[in-house]
Amino acid sequence: MTTTTELALFADYFQIHVSDADSDGDLSDAWTDQAVVDDLAVTQDALGIGTAVNVNVSVTVVVLSQEPSDDSSEFDHVVEASLDVSLGRLMVLGCTDYAPDAATFEVHPGWNRVRVSRSNLARAAQADIDSYESPETSEKIRIQVWRAPEFPARIIKRWSQRGADLDV
Repeated sequence: MTTTTELALFADYFQIHVSDADSDGDLSDAWTDQAVVDDLAVTQDALGIGTAVNVNVSVTVVVLSQEPSDDSSEFDHVVEASLDVSLGRLMVLGCTDYAPDAATFEVHPGWNRVRVSRSNLARAAQADIDSYESPETSEKIRIQVWRAPEFPARIIKRWSQRGADLDV
């Protein structure tokens, strides 16, 4: 069974969070220099996803019954990490959002794999604070979640156009 949900989240401090809804999701020590370069901060029960903009981003959350096929060629930046969701309640929210109001999703209790695929990054970065005004310039983030054993985080595809000029 696949469940898909569309969200608009405020990416305050250039990040959104994916975490076990039943934990504190503390990422304060996880944002190392390498995590900033990778746009991925990882703890056992929380992930910080770096964004290209500090405004609203379009987020699609997809809960899957199995690992999805690789479609990374359609995206600018793709990362993957394991997340321990103790009671099976996954939370997705903006960095400064109020956790009790955050979107939650039922997943398998225990270890899950999270793949984050981001697109439209150059256009969003160039439009900056106006990026969410139009679908053509909005940063798009797809979060796929499925049951899987713990495995180290990996960068599947790295966005290499950071800071590049683009005609919008």
